[in-house]
Amino acid sequence: MAQENIKRVKSSEIELKDRLVAVQRVTKVTKGGRTFSFSAIVVVGNEKGVVGYGLGKAKEVTDAITKGIDDAKKNLIKVPILKGTIPHLQYGKYGGSRVLLKPASQGTGVIAGGAMRAVLESVGVHDVLAKSQGSSNPHSVVKATIDALTNLRDAYTVAQNRGITVDQVFKG
Repeated sequence: MAQENIKRVKSSEIELKDRLVAVQRVTKVTKGGRTFSFSAIVVVGNEKGVVGYGLGKAKEVTDAITKGIDDAKKNLIKVPILKGTIPHLQYGKYGGSRVLLKPASQGTGVIAGGAMRAVLESVGVHDVLAKSQGSSNPHSVVKATIDALTNLRDAYTVAQNRGITVDQVFKG
């Protein structure tokens, strides 16, 4: 993951909407019987290029979701969006999950599966073609999607890194 590309955002400065991606019931078998707890993966975003994900675990579903939202607000990143889509084709990986994000023309909509769709809608992408390959575990898919979004760069950032003008990036 390109660490220099991650732009951290403070959650107090912006209005965030949260989306619940998945809730799992986890069972721990002990000598005294089964103990149930819940894990919830939550995505938050302002639908204008800021997104974050979090994992919450608790004995109750509502507590797990609340913890997930709090965790997500601590891990916000800024993503470049161009005319409602992403700047370029990008792959992302995490564990056994691999995702492909492809820019789409206006009016296409978000063509993506459940866990990816939540992340892409939270970040504010309106037109994108996405494919999830490998593991369909929602935890891994969300992290792979965030990995792909983190590695996106717009032309202005590329020009700045290379020390040239934006026009020279496209002549290249």
